[in-house]
Amino acid sequence: MPASWERPLLIGGLILLIAFPFLAEATGNAYMTSTLTRILILAIAAVSLDLILGYCGLVSFGHAAYLGVGAYVVAILSFHAYDGSDLLGLPGTTYAPLVWPLAILVSALAALAIGALSLRTSGVYFIMITLAFAQMLFFLFVSLQRYGGDDGLFMFAGRSELPGIGIDDDRTFYFVALAALTGFVLLCRAIVASRFGRVLQGIRQNERRMVMLGFPVYRYKLVAFVIAGAGAGLAGALLANHTRFVSPDMLHWTKSGDILIMVILGGIGTLTGPILGAGAFLAIEEFLPVVFGDMGFELLKDHWRVVFGPMLIVFVLFARRGIYGMLFPRRNGDGH
Repeated sequence: MPASWERPLLIGGLILLIAFPFLAEATGNAYMTSTLTRILILAIAAVSLDLILGYCGLVSFGHAAYLGVGAYVVAILSFHAYDGSDLLGLPGTTYAPLVWPLAILVSALAALAIGALSLRTSGVYFIMITLAFAQMLFFLFVSLQRYGGDDGLFMFAGRSELPGIGIDDDRTFYFVALAALTGFVLLCRAIVASRFGRVLQGIRQNERRMVMLGFPVYRYKLVAFVIAGAGAGLAGALLANHTRFVSPDMLHWTKSGDILIMVILGGIGTLTGPILGAGAFLAIEEFLPVVFGDMGFELLKDHWRVVFGPMLIVFVLFARRGIYGMLFPRRNGDGH
């Protein structure tokens, strides 16, 4: 497919996504709106990871940590609002214009602290140290018994309050998630197209050359790492509102692996690919067990990843640029 078709296809896809809830309700499949909302939210996390993986060459295996931190900020403030107790002398709240930016800020600060140390390493050491920090945060939240410990925390106060918009309704919340994904992708496109983005791509291609040219590589990578953490925090805030529940599993290394797979499946180094990858991954997760169940393969229904793993290996071997590369085989300047 010609690369020039990408923009019309994206616009067509956006129109289809806008119409989706109405089509789902008209066909008696309104529950699909909730499934697609989850895809949109995790697509934000996948795009944020691809910003550092695809454009800067940083393989972070702890990206779910920022997703979980963002989710817990929303849930903990909601807990104190429902409980009527204070947090560090301040009352809890469910006011979205306050809670969501705070979730993004705390996730960004966590990324700043972790990135400042992790980026002093490279290669497999960087992968391992990001994984280690993520697991430290995982066990930190497991130890917070007041907030549910490893059982997780329900948001009894309901979803956050967005002035003038009742996001308790699933369809309305879907459009909020869609707007958040659209806005974040546009932001990332602007970043990638900027001088900052071109420096990141130069670092991915040859970091030593960028150092020799006088670019402060460490600072560029750290800023990109923080932006990616903030994006994951936004996804976490939305995910907590979507499920009205958070648990330490959201920070577990397997969740980081899932987000990484979404990026690989969709196409590393593109902003459209991670969205496609999130859709494909969650569709497989949702429907593959159902297919096995209908076929009477109960063991495979419970352990569908046994089949998904080899499928992913074959896919990576024969479609190295992911779904995006299959749709647009030629490079078109989108970060390649």
